[in-house]
Amino acid sequence: MGLPLSPDSIHLDATTRGVPLVEGIAAEAVGARKWSPASGDLGLPALTVDEAAFVHNRDLFLRYCASVNALVAPHAKTPMSPELSASLRQAGAWGASVAGIQQAAVLLASGERRLILANEIGGLAAGRRLGALLATYPDAEIHVFADSPAAVAAYAEAARVGKCTALSVLVEVGAGRAGARDAGAVDAVIAAVLAADGLVLGGVATYEGAAAVADPDATTRAIAALMTCTADAFARVRMAAPGRHLIVTAGGSLHFDRVVAALGPLVERDGNAVLILRSGAIFFSDHGIYAKGFAAMDARGGFVVDGAPVSAHKGFRPALTLWAEVLSRPQPDLAICGFGMRDVSFDQGLPVVLRVYRDGIEQAGLADGLAVARLNDQHAFLTVPAASRLAVGDILAFGISHPCTCFDRWRVVFGLGGDGTVTRALTTHFG
Repeated sequence: MGLPLSPDSIHLDATTRGVPLVEGIAAEAVGARKWSPASGDLGLPALTVDEAAFVHNRDLFLRYCASVNALVAPHAKTPMSPELSASLRQAGAWGASVAGIQQAAVLLASGERRLILANEIGGLAAGRRLGALLATYPDAEIHVFADSPAAVAAYAEAARVGKCTALSVLVEVGAGRAGARDAGAVDAVIAAVLAADGLVLGGVATYEGAAAVADPDATTRAIAALMTCTADAFARVRMAAPGRHLIVTAGGSLHFDRVVAALGPLVERDGNAVLILRSGAIFFSDHGIYAKGFAAMDARGGFVVDGAPVSAHKGFRPALTLWAEVLSRPQPDLAICGFGMRDVSFDQGLPVVLRVYRDGIEQAGLADGLAVARLNDQHAFLTVPAASRLAVGDILAFGISHPCTCFDRWRVVFGLGGDGTVTRALTTHFG
């Protein structure tokens, strides 16, 4: 049983942004067209993934994980692309992480069978929905987060509906977002799991990114405190489940080095546990929040591969590019481009101009001095040097900030090869 998620089951036409053909095309035939976004072959705006950068980032991070004895379940919420999730697993990822029942359904339907549901799901109605999914995919290995007895009750209902005898519950410890805040709350979750039918204690979970604040020093202290609480929760779970193989999971894309430093030794000392990171955006990087975060990681010497320091800022390559056309140059210091808030992330910074093309040829130096000043629904307002040669019809390549809130604006993202032409159409499934 499954959903029609494979590319050969999807027909694309001009009702999908980026697709230039009114009559349409089968998704698997897109690569043969050799469309060039720089030449205007796509329906602009369009979003592309640099295939080589994605593979480079994937291989670099998997090599890092192997060198620190950690596994990774990449967070699928970033691209929600079954193809990309499958490629990460095939390259060596342990499984995948999801943020909700719908995302779990997408990945299970596409063939994934090992998931971390990295969020509480809600109450009993949500438990019944999860139970229906468990019943549909009885061969799936799913680990869920709980930070209260009420959350445990929802999972017990899921286990009942799904006829599951050993649904793995990870006790979530938190700061700034969900998660048990103290030892009493942790003990309450443990007791609820032990008392429930169909559930087992699977380990502990946290997310250090939710503890981060604007001040770097305060962030360091907050994450360190969270790691201490997580280690204490692990000790309590271990006491309640002395012989079970346990999971310890944390790690986004900006502070995973701190997670490894704090929890790696704990897992090693235990001898019957595994550390699983959930980084997702790291495989795409960006020109904004992650570029800055990797520079901060370099400053603290956090990214160490095979025992040697490596520059995260230089190592991880931005993979996403937004392509758009100049629609108007109404005054000397202003240009209007054909994209807006519906097309690109802006919650962690505005896009940056990377390159300018005219008739498919890059215009050297023409991107200098161009900057996105603001966005509305369909338009980007660029400040332009008054003497700039930028013209209506020029095509601009933009770097983005925050891949997670850029992907979700697109039903189709195009893979881009080293020759600048489209390799494939990647469908996304955000619901």
